[in-house]
This record gives sequence, structure tokens and C-alpha cells, in this order.
Amino acid sequence: MSSKFNGSRNDNDDTPDTGIEPHADLRDAAGKLLGGIVRRDGEWVLGMDGKMVGSSDSAATMLALIRRAASMHERTGATATLKFSDALRDAANAEARQLGLEFQQFEAQLDEKMKTTPSSSASSAADRSGLH
Repeated sequence: MSSKFNGSRNDNDDTPDTGIEPHADLRDAAGKLLGGIVRRDGEWVLGMDGKMVGSSDSAATMLALIRRAASMHERTGATATLKFSDALRDAANAEARQLGLEFQQFEAQLDEKMKTTPSSSASSAADRSGLH
């Protein structure tokens, strides 16, 4: 998994400013977009399979979730490439540090919470992780 996002806009681009900033994308071996993270109106938004699956003020939660999705994809034997922006990485690291953790510790704690939460309570796990 890579930590650089290659989604910067060209200053000469005539694309209208939608207020949506791309920060991560997850792609399969053929380059098909599997999921991504954007920042919209100050909130991190996670999309998978062309649908918005959640949003949060927590950059660390969103980065951990898309990294988890990449790992799940790779466990099936398929190749997954995750690229994310320095801004998302830095925000996630800063958030984890505010909690007295390294990002990897934050990610491991979230993963444990998700493993111990029954699937029927998935929405409550998302609530506890800052996802809404």
C-alpha cells in the first residue's frame, strides 16, 4: 500500500470547485476504483463500490477503515493498491497522538472493536468509532 495520493488538480483545470477534496483511493489490479475517501464540508467521507458508506470527523477512523478494506481485499488473493494524501495521513497521525497513541495502535484498537462487535451491531461499532 502506498502513502502518496496522486489526485492533485492542475491549476489550469476548468473543473468546477465542488468543495469535495479527494484524499484516498483503493483500486484493484485492473485499476478499477473500489473505494475512496474525500473531504466534504470539513467531514471525511468514505465511499465503497460507488456508494457513500459513512462519514466522520475522524481522519484516523476513516484511514483505518479503508486500510482494513484493502487488507480484506488482499486476503482474497486479489491485488489492492491504496493511495492516500499526506493531509489525510497527517490528520490521522495527529488525531491518534491526541489520544496518546501511534496511528498503528489506534488502527489496531479499532480493528479489535470491530472484531468483537456482532454483525447485527455494526452500526453501534461505527458510532463508537466516530463513524456516522
